[in-house]
Amino acid sequence: MSFETLIALRYVRAKRQESFISFISLVSVIGIALGVAALIIVLSVMNGFQKEIRTKMLGVASHLEASGVNGQLADWGLVQKALAGDPRVVATAPFVNAQGLLSSAGSVRGALIRGIDPAQEPGVVDVGEHMVVGKLTDLKPGGFGIVMGVEMARALGVGVGDKVNLITPEGQFTPAGMLPRLKTFTVAGLFKVGMFEYDSGFAMIDLSDAQRLFRLGGNVSGVRVKLTELMQAPQVKHDLYARVPDNVVLTDWTDMNASYFRAVQIEKRMMTIILTLIVAVAAFNLVSTLVMVVTDKRADIAILRTLGASPGSIMRIFMLQGALSGVIGTVSGVAGGVLIALNLDRIVPVIEAVLGTKLLSSDVYMIDHLPSDVQFADVSTIAIIALLLAFFATLYPSWRAARMQPAEALRYE
Repeated sequence: MSFETLIALRYVRAKRQESFISFISLVSVIGIALGVAALIIVLSVMNGFQKEIRTKMLGVASHLEASGVNGQLADWGLVQKALAGDPRVVATAPFVNAQGLLSSAGSVRGALIRGIDPAQEPGVVDVGEHMVVGKLTDLKPGGFGIVMGVEMARALGVGVGDKVNLITPEGQFTPAGMLPRLKTFTVAGLFKVGMFEYDSGFAMIDLSDAQRLFRLGGNVSGVRVKLTELMQAPQVKHDLYARVPDNVVLTDWTDMNASYFRAVQIEKRMMTIILTLIVAVAAFNLVSTLVMVVTDKRADIAILRTLGASPGSIMRIFMLQGALSGVIGTVSGVAGGVLIALNLDRIVPVIEAVLGTKLLSSDVYMIDHLPSDVQFADVSTIAIIALLLAFFATLYPSWRAARMQPAEALRYE
């Protein structure tokens, strides 16, 4: 171990006569640790939020959809077979999408109505795994059953076995004028995917019932597709165009939710910049700390110079001292931030119990808990940035110490 390292370690451990310097040094280390920990926790929460929302969205939506240019797909059986021929496609299922009003006992709710094939639908989405009461196979052709979210059922005041009226926007001409089409359905099941938007505004009926109700004949709105790798959806979509007719439009999950995921990405980038500035402020507190240390150690520097230490050695001593403070702060921040981020599911309920309030409301934030996803790439990037900032903060004080002349330093000793 070089003498520069030994002296730097001694300066870090030493109890100086000027306690204020020690206090400023401690504050700098704590500031770096808190900034690093905060950055890790915030990015982990944002990663978790994005992952959780994506998972819940794809629990109801699909990786990819093939639909007709006019909103209807006639030869959907051939399209489904063509899509299933790609080895990256896991499953396919036809669907009908439409808007409607559900009413019961004076309560009315707007809803997205989806006609599904109960046998094929579980292959493309996992709504069936979130059923609270009943199951998708309870939807029978001609039975006019309906499965809806628990929040919608609560708003309508209905449960399994109760009747609801479905009013479609496509009216019918009668001698009395245009009248809306209305059909009574029986609630066959309830689901809860954990995303308020779907739990309160989404319902499913049998595919043949939807075709009859919305006057589609044998047509469907399109075919939904599940892929082996959801992140490959844009590339798979591009390749599948060669398999389907020209009148088929392919849309992947990134197209359907582009604005949301773009907003999350921008927010994550801005939060990274803001919290990095906090780390930078803490790191550059090392400048004032090291300047005061250099002033405090003028005599030591002069003695080392007279003993033969070069200006470069003096500079390395104080650079190592500042770098050690940066390393201690960064390591402490990384350890604390990762530990908290990994245990947020235990920490948040305690905070909620102490405050007597719920931090996340599902009707505002789309989910009702605080997710966390610690990613190694984020943690390593944050640690490297903090260490670099701490290193750059040592350059000026170290250079100033190296330029100090022994005679000038000892003049007033």
